[in-house]
Amino acid sequence: MAVSGYALVPLVFFLFTTFVSSSTSASGFQSQSQINVWPKPRTFSWPSSQASLLSPNFSITSPNHQHLSPAVARYRRLILTEHHRPLVTPKHVNITGPPLETLTIFVSNLTAPLHHGVNESYTLIVPIGGAANLTAATVWGAMRGLETFSQVVWGHPSLVATGLFVWDSPLLGHRGLMLDTSRNFYGVEDILRTIGAMSANKLNVFHWHITDSHSFPLLLPSEPDLAGKGSYGSQMQYSPADVKRIVEFGLEHGVRVLPEIDSPGHTGSWAEAYPEIVACANMFWWPAEAEWDDRLASEPGTGHLNPLNPKTYQVFKNIIQDVTALFPEPFYHAGADEIIPGCWKTEPAIQTFLSNGGTFSQLLEIFINSTFPYIVSLNRTVVYWEDVLLDANVKVDPTMLPPENTILQTWNNGPYNTKQIVASGYRAIVSSSDFYYLDCGHGDFLGNDSQYDQKPGTDTENNGGSWCGPFKTWETIYNYDITYGLSDEEAKLVLGGEVALWSEQADPTVLDARIWPRTSAMAEALWSGNRDKTGMKRYADATDRLNEWRYRMVARGIRAEPIQPLWCIRNPGMCNTVHPFIKQ
Repeated sequence: MAVSGYALVPLVFFLFTTFVSSSTSASGFQSQSQINVWPKPRTFSWPSSQASLLSPNFSITSPNHQHLSPAVARYRRLILTEHHRPLVTPKHVNITGPPLETLTIFVSNLTAPLHHGVNESYTLIVPIGGAANLTAATVWGAMRGLETFSQVVWGHPSLVATGLFVWDSPLLGHRGLMLDTSRNFYGVEDILRTIGAMSANKLNVFHWHITDSHSFPLLLPSEPDLAGKGSYGSQMQYSPADVKRIVEFGLEHGVRVLPEIDSPGHTGSWAEAYPEIVACANMFWWPAEAEWDDRLASEPGTGHLNPLNPKTYQVFKNIIQDVTALFPEPFYHAGADEIIPGCWKTEPAIQTFLSNGGTFSQLLEIFINSTFPYIVSLNRTVVYWEDVLLDANVKVDPTMLPPENTILQTWNNGPYNTKQIVASGYRAIVSSSDFYYLDCGHGDFLGNDSQYDQKPGTDTENNGGSWCGPFKTWETIYNYDITYGLSDEEAKLVLGGEVALWSEQADPTVLDARIWPRTSAMAEALWSGNRDKTGMKRYADATDRLNEWRYRMVARGIRAEPIQPLWCIRNPGMCNTVHPFIKQ
């Protein structure tokens, strides 16, 4: 049932004006209503606190669409069977009117692809009596509205809020999670469960850091030996059929799957199939006689591609051809982080290049100039980690990376590096390790590490050995303003943000708890913001709501870690502090 966007305008305007007199901004939502929706919608009105029963024959009418139709079927099952029991039951709810029988979905553009910048807005109206209506510009906005509708249904028998108006749209278009599947392997079901939870939190980019020095788990038709020899084993590989399943699952949940094949660093696993193109592979990462500046890698797991070997580019191009065929996503992440000079110096041909006056930055430029144009020729926008332009020792000349074809992902120095990137005219994805690295605060994975052998009472450095410690709490993540210190024009170049789970000390046994509900905190901050209408941070309001949302995620099969004792949840506000630790 596709309808024109112009035809929707009078209807939405009329309905909006009907409700707007009593609507509240996102900042007033929790105080006026007692229904929890996460992330908090931009505009939410439930002034009458009324509800009706949900009919056991409840149905959803929607346009037929390859990806929306499965989502509709999935949400209908969830809505009819979840029977969520809130930890704090909504009070003073007046149950009136006939049971709600139908939700009707209107979509103005059924062909808009799931690319960056797609319109994800929606309007949800549940009247007191009559059918509910969900209006969206695209199927992806309709999926966001279906999630919101699922969260305003609760109880057994199921009740649904009526007299309800929601208008919603994300503040930022790129809201992602990066998962490293090289250091430790995650099965397909773990990835699907993660993407499903992302969709429930209105996140829309699964950044898949597939390969690294430790393993190459992606089975590629043109280069089968890379996984055949470089993975942890045949049971720890992703086949083309696995990738297709993950990508399709992502589309049915409104989540893009963005692949990363890191290079030229972090490529030690390639050496199992092609030892001739990888420098310093399988060498000890930091020899006893070497200073830190002469290390071969920044952590165990060595290996850099040799930019001077023509065979490097034959293998590279075969990989890129296969990856772009497997992943329809228009962004391609090419890595280019942590180039370690000590590794390249072990290669005789590179030693000769350097002795003849060449530099490490020139080596990187040779590699980028030989690979970047090829990736662009396949209709991809190339994403690199910030190091390619900002590293203190090895970086390329900016003229090699046109901003129209390049996005930089920042991970060091918080807002300072974000500022450098956008001030240079590049689009940025923010993953500042000071705020968005989910692996931080768990110590380090090195054995024989003397930094943990400290005298009692010693103030140990580096937060107990975690280079990016301390642990990033949900409040740390929630309160981070990723456009801090930017002008309005610079802020427009920030596409959004990603939390990152590097897997040195994570695997499927801890996956859910490492990610959730801390990633939910970023999801709301990037969707509707972390401030109320007065400009004040709203983390106090968010605490009780996140508790409730975490509980609901657990009931949905996501083993999210708790943020407070159950007593706090059942006694809202009693676990707060009223004394500021830091004066604003």
